[in-house]
Amino acid sequence: MNKQTACLSEKPENAVRNDWSRTEVQALFELPFSELLFQAQCIHRENFDPNAVQVSTLLSIKTGGCPEDCHYCPQSVHYDAGLEPERLMDVEEVVSAAKCAKQAGASRFCMGAAWRNPKGKNFARVLEMVRRVHDEGIETCATLGMLDEQQALELKQAGLDYYNHNLDTSPEFYGEIITTRTYEDRLDTLEHVREAGINVCCGGIVGLGEDRNDRVSMLCELANLPEHPGSVPINRLVKVKGTPLDEQPEIESIEFVRTIAVARILMPHARVRLSAGRSDMSDEMQALCFLAGANSIFYGEKLLTTGNPDTARDDALFERLGLHPA
Repeated sequence: MNKQTACLSEKPENAVRNDWSRTEVQALFELPFSELLFQAQCIHRENFDPNAVQVSTLLSIKTGGCPEDCHYCPQSVHYDAGLEPERLMDVEEVVSAAKCAKQAGASRFCMGAAWRNPKGKNFARVLEMVRRVHDEGIETCATLGMLDEQQALELKQAGLDYYNHNLDTSPEFYGEIITTRTYEDRLDTLEHVREAGINVCCGGIVGLGEDRNDRVSMLCELANLPEHPGSVPINRLVKVKGTPLDEQPEIESIEFVRTIAVARILMPHARVRLSAGRSDMSDEMQALCFLAGANSIFYGEKLLTTGNPDTARDDALFERLGLHPA
């Protein structure tokens, strides 16, 4: 086996690292496609069952009316995407949805609220949701916007297993997508989550209009966090009419798969989640993503406010590929 095709997992310098340079990450992106997938698959097999996929379900517990101006998001008050704001759901409704998700095969239940940050009675109700869902014996995850140190501690005490807070894109491109909170705000929330002992779920979105340099930079930021995220969702932009990115050209499919593969190499112990945008992916493209090291998906027909493949399609794809829930 020559140097070009040797498994990264066979090289001692490819242990878990938090000091990746952009030059190194750029070089991974520029590998011939088959070699990149080979490297990623070696890493994947060293750390995971290659045929197991972790399955999560995502529920929007509070929809719309968000004051942030994320250019991709139909829940922002800044855009007319035809979405009617909804109030925070009742605890019993959320617990019922969690039970259904568990029965359908999900191992993690994620609760998402369109807030800049949770406050007052609403936060107290979310804490109760977390406690109740945790008691159902399913992993809990929440994405509620920015958190302070005390809120992160209270979520941990309530039984929260994971907190999702994406970086979205590179520091350099971030200002083109969001102006109402800073990159440092996001990093501060991640620090509070880590210090509280909650597992971090953090990834980004590709296809926002960024170039490869931005994807390199974003993955460097993720891989060089003090601890690698436990879950790394890689989202493909879902274009929603009425948002500033509704006519953004789609990212090329092979480039998206490359992004998955590089994420797998950089963060070998993380679950790399094939996240938003799957409903527009062919089965063949999804199969390439799994080959590249993706080993987590959202299961169910809706991701907050956008579509997701129905469960029957996912079940059929898993059967064809010989995959099974982790």
